[in-house]
Amino acid sequence: MKRPVWFLCAALLCGCGPSAPAPSTGAAKKLRIAVIPKGTTHEFWKSVHFGADRAAKELGVEIIWKGPVNENNRGDQINIVQDFVQSGVDGICLAPISKDALVRPVRQAKDAGIPTVIFDSGLEDAEAIVSYVATDNENGGVLAARTLAAIMGDQGEVIVLRYNVGSESTQQREEGFLKELAQHPRIKVLSSDQYSGTTRDTSLAASQNLLTSFGDQVDGVFTVAEPNNVGMLGALKSAQLDGKVKFVGFDPGPQLIEAMTQGKMHGIVLQDPDTMGYLAVKTLVRHLRGEQVDKRVATGEYVATPENMNAPEMRKLLHPPQFAE
Repeated sequence: MKRPVWFLCAALLCGCGPSAPAPSTGAAKKLRIAVIPKGTTHEFWKSVHFGADRAAKELGVEIIWKGPVNENNRGDQINIVQDFVQSGVDGICLAPISKDALVRPVRQAKDAGIPTVIFDSGLEDAEAIVSYVATDNENGGVLAARTLAAIMGDQGEVIVLRYNVGSESTQQREEGFLKELAQHPRIKVLSSDQYSGTTRDTSLAASQNLLTSFGDQVDGVFTVAEPNNVGMLGALKSAQLDGKVKFVGFDPGPQLIEAMTQGKMHGIVLQDPDTMGYLAVKTLVRHLRGEQVDKRVATGEYVATPENMNAPEMRKLLHPPQFAE
């Protein structure tokens, strides 16, 4: 049976016209970023978490925050990295407990197509990572040495209490301090080879041992992280040397800030952990979105003293807004 001409024309028009758009599959997949600190208990890491969250909200990505409880558990941190690789996150921000031990899991992530941004402490294999976001820790150590030397009148005897073997960030602080102190010939280093461990209790014990050996000689001390700052403060108090021995530490905490107001601590080298967490996530997201990023992103270092601790820029670092009551 013949079809009317108008029917054939309509059929041709329907068949030859532009195709209807494909059904929408919804919004693009939300990026999932694993953020793995060295530990989760110290105030420093809580500030890093706050900054990472801030970046995630701004950029519309999801972060998954997970790390060891203690900063000496490298095996736990390795397992966390490998679990995230297995689960198929889009990227990893990692503060490695050990500059050597974390190389292999970071390379495994890279081989699986998962890029890593390192923050806080460096990794031995720079080719395995996208970028390194951190304080210039060596310069922080230099600033600590200059501050302590000035407070001591550029003469006397000092103790350096190290932190944890394999921790790249604190090792750089220690080396920067000793390198700068070598430029002050009237200052003698009594001890620089003892490690505190990663907790306040082990730091207290190590500090007490040092003060038992050198307490009648020591004029100044330098400690390189919040736990060994607190341990040394307790040991100085027990030995009735708090306020008498000049004391400079690295990273703040409520007890340390209070000690500075009381004249029992004389300087604190400050980082900006909020900015560090923020820039680590932001750098990784930029990379995942195809943008060029710098291989090294600096986050700054500062020194608070009893004289400047109430200046606005120092108050912001000593009393981060996320901890305000």
